[in-house]
Amino acid sequence: MHAYKGELERVTTFKEKAKKHPDNINAGLLTYPVLMAADILIHKGTKVPVGKDQEQHLEMTRTFAKRFNHIYKQDILPEPQAFNTIGELIKVPGLGGSGKMSKSDDESTAIYLKDSPKELEKKIMRAVTDSGPTKRNQKKPEAIENLFSLMKHVSSLDTITVFEEKYNAMAIRYGDLKKQLAADIIHYLTPIRDKIEDIRKNDAYLKKVLKEGTEKARESAGNTLREVRKAVGFSH
Repeated sequence: MHAYKGELERVTTFKEKAKKHPDNINAGLLTYPVLMAADILIHKGTKVPVGKDQEQHLEMTRTFAKRFNHIYKQDILPEPQAFNTIGELIKVPGLGGSGKMSKSDDESTAIYLKDSPKELEKKIMRAVTDSGPTKRNQKKPEAIENLFSLMKHVSSLDTITVFEEKYNAMAIRYGDLKKQLAADIIHYLTPIRDKIEDIRKNDAYLKKVLKEGTEKARESAGNTLREVRKAVGFSH
């Protein structure tokens, strides 16, 4: 892998976290895009399920693949593309009033697929809001826009329209919006959480998946490493 310090320092997530935690700028933070790229390229992944916030990392993965192929004049590493089922990359906002939903920033502002209805409702009701619009059709501040963005993922168009109209008319009650959002998120995630719980209880199935996955990953990685070593000129 050929990754340059300068390009790693220009990564948006590195700059954001370095600014936020100036006393903890470490090699792990700097080289995270390389680790992510290696995880993809070692298995010759071509379609990667990522969100909008990982778009730059995936672009760097393609850069590393092209660079390696060019330097060693062999077409070994594919250039992966982002993949999702709706045709566009999205970024799910957090409940803290700004940015994306992230476990690393604040667990209380992140929604987990395994959260119980009670936990989900508690998190949503504590989401950051403001005192409300002061004029008609006012632009939403980021914290409020985040709640509406979440609603677009789980609520019906009619529901969203009702709250948009109330906001624009300065008649919105954030408590009502949060209750509706919580109910819609719970409805949306319940089948997923139930499936997670069913799988967690099936030890035999989990052990089987772990064993088969390990074997496939080892074989896939081994094949790629042999090709890479040969191209670079390393003997076994």
